[in-house]
Amino acid sequence: MANTLNLGTDGNWGVKKDSLLAYNSENGNFKPLPFDFTRASSATVVNKAGLIETVGSGEPRIDFSNDAKGALLLEPTRSNKVSTSNDFNGSGWSLSNLTATSNQVISPDGTLNASKLEMTGDGALRNNSEVSFNDGYAYSIFIKKGNSRYVTIRSAFFTQSIVVGFDLDTLTAQTNGKIEDYGNDWYRLSITKDISGDADRSGFFYLYLPNSLGSQTSVSGNYNYFYGGQIEDGSYATSYIPTQGSAVTRVADACNNGGNDQVINSTEGVLYAEISALTEDSGDSRRLTISDGTTNNRVSFELDETEGLIKLFFTGNGSLNQLTTTIDVSADFKIAASYNSSSLKLYVNGIKEGEDTSITLPIGLDNLSFDSGTGSSDFYGNVKDVRVYNTALTDAELQALTSN
Repeated sequence: MANTLNLGTDGNWGVKKDSLLAYNSENGNFKPLPFDFTRASSATVVNKAGLIETVGSGEPRIDFSNDAKGALLLEPTRSNKVSTSNDFNGSGWSLSNLTATSNQVISPDGTLNASKLEMTGDGALRNNSEVSFNDGYAYSIFIKKGNSRYVTIRSAFFTQSIVVGFDLDTLTAQTNGKIEDYGNDWYRLSITKDISGDADRSGFFYLYLPNSLGSQTSVSGNYNYFYGGQIEDGSYATSYIPTQGSAVTRVADACNNGGNDQVINSTEGVLYAEISALTEDSGDSRRLTISDGTTNNRVSFELDETEGLIKLFFTGNGSLNQLTTTIDVSADFKIAASYNSSSLKLYVNGIKEGEDTSITLPIGLDNLSFDSGTGSSDFYGNVKDVRVYNTALTDAELQALTSN
């Protein structure tokens, strides 16, 4: 078997401005295969040293927050609505019975710019201006424990209000909350809620330092260290977007048009990926596709987080075959589609999830894109490994390839 296109395999990443390099390892040769990459803004990523760094517009992000080999990070357009994300005495924040002292400890970006927030009574940290949302909201902030074990974050949105308690000793969160480890005793706390279909879409967020889980009563003398507050429109928190006086927008990542008809075989082959998808904000699914640039000829994984489904669409000369299985697409998984004149097979995490022996082979497959192949259903999430093989694989090979 020959895997003629490799992206991120064994941690091999080729990154340059406006391009992401896959490679062809056929016959032991390393031949670069560029993808078109676009993002019309800067963005942040966790680098190999485990620190948050900013990369320029058009530069692909290889994120090392969850994997030592790195993963390509692709995200949708998002805006941080907090005008001064890391200046807690700035215009973006309102402090009640609370003092903020800047530059107290090393932050997740490796510099001395994290603040100590200490309660002087029963009060809270609040975003200074009312914020509004479309379908969902996400509030996140980085924290390093001082002497306060508990943190409570409350959203005040009438019928869409929630209260979430965090325990920094057990590293647990109540419903709608999440804790992510950023190393060096730093954690990112976030609360999220889907508010689609409701008119109550504007309000404030409050952060408390109490003495019990979920309490909204801060206690004088309680303190922790904070960095990088973020409020964004969407049902999950994305990478940190720094602001210094006004809201900032990070534009969506797009990675498309990789490979060619010399490395993608229309008559037989395999599309393999190790990925996880970000939750959908608008109901649109996430796709990874090899195609001829149309919907008439393509092999396409559709990741539907809303329904918890993976759908394999296989189209040859306009004739569609589909295989489907259930899975949590927001968690890391390995998936492979193998095809030849005899059959189409779908494997997920070492299990054969479906086979179809009545298929029409596609023609003219010549590119790999992180979308539907025609510019819709962009893939957003983490990509650890993508490979294209120019021959079909056996059941034993597919099981081994997709097993953990």
